[in-house]
Amino acid sequence: MASSASHGLRSPWTQTIELRTELRGVRAWLRRPGLPRRILPALRAHLGAAPASTAYAFTVFVTWWTLRGVGESVERRLILSASTNLHNMRHNPVQVLVASAFWIEGGFPWATIASLLIIMAYAERWLGTTRWILLFATGHIGATLLTVTTIAHAIDHDLIPLRVAVAADVGTSYGFSAVLAALAFRLHGVARLVWAVTILLALGITLYLDPTFTDYGHLCAAAIGLAYGALATRFWHRVERTTAQRGETT
Repeated sequence: MASSASHGLRSPWTQTIELRTELRGVRAWLRRPGLPRRILPALRAHLGAAPASTAYAFTVFVTWWTLRGVGESVERRLILSASTNLHNMRHNPVQVLVASAFWIEGGFPWATIASLLIIMAYAERWLGTTRWILLFATGHIGATLLTVTTIAHAIDHDLIPLRVAVAADVGTSYGFSAVLAALAFRLHGVARLVWAVTILLALGITLYLDPTFTDYGHLCAAAIGLAYGALATRFWHRVERTTAQRGETT
């Protein structure tokens, strides 16, 4: 009964993988006969286990397609109205925090959709839909608030132009950065440290070489994802240990 109770309380945050073992498994799967006929069922199973990421990717495509059907001036107004810039955050914070995550500027968002269907879907399969949404939303909202606060401070001290307060800032990248960083806690041992340090270094170097408020937001989001993962992992390890100890005494 003790082992059953302990297993029932297991959290995804405490279930790690060995990277080498996983890579060997992938190579073995790819070398098995009949690869072409196995790809579609595997893809269907992958996306079926990640409904939020799949729906999110479809929504991003729909909003991008919507922008293609309106004039350039209307497109600009829609993007600016959904942006989490300082002006909008002071007047409609809740509305733009939600809307900004579903609009994409520029050409067809190949990279965004692929990232959602591959990396974010993997994270959702690991954590579960509700946990994934909470992590993504925490990164998106937390990084946005930190970025906007920094922009307000910089404008008040004449460090950046006033026009930054109404600049366009939409997309999935803050939430994505948080989840990507938190994926470090899916790994075990040195691989976890290497993953976390690599992400922070890459984002930190990008910010140093060509500093923008968006790059600053990405670094903040990654830090939020790591902090979120560290707290969640530590909490659930403690819960599982406590549950196991109680089971042993009964």
